[in-house]
Amino acid sequence: MNVRYWVELSQIKRAELTALLSGGKHAARELKRAQILLATDAGAGDDEIVRSVGVSGSTVYRTKRRFVLGNLEAALSKEARPGAELKLSGNEEARLVATGCSNPPKGRACWTLELLAGELVRLTDHANFSWESSVVKAASRRRRWRMRIPMIARSYSNLMPRSIPI
Repeated sequence: MNVRYWVELSQIKRAELTALLSGGKHAARELKRAQILLATDAGAGDDEIVRSVGVSGSTVYRTKRRFVLGNLEAALSKEARPGAELKLSGNEEARLVATGCSNPPKGRACWTLELLAGELVRLTDHANFSWESSVVKAASRRRRWRMRIPMIARSYSNLMPRSIPI
């Protein structure tokens, strides 16, 4: 935090922040960021802002940085977060769905998460997947409707017209 960012608000932006603070329903973090920007524009130091607004020094620094490098909306809104990297590619997830939609192994009534994880290891180049793995659970949860449709269709096949493939 060696870089100092100088915040200079125009009359329009100052009025916009004042209106934001004076009424309406807004997220608490958004209101605190608006207070930080107004206090910085008024000439308050970082330590004074930390005490008066009740945030950390890094929050003051990040808010000022996002305003200077971006704009007012960027400073007031949440910063984008990358999220976790996907464990399965689209092709591998398609294989998982296709496996879940296929007939279960001999002696089984349906696919379990443990069976799906084992089959996924066999079909892909992954070393292992725990049947409790979030990968298998998430993929099966996301695609559950695809897996359930063939099971439902097979169980009610005698009620369906013969022209519809199952």
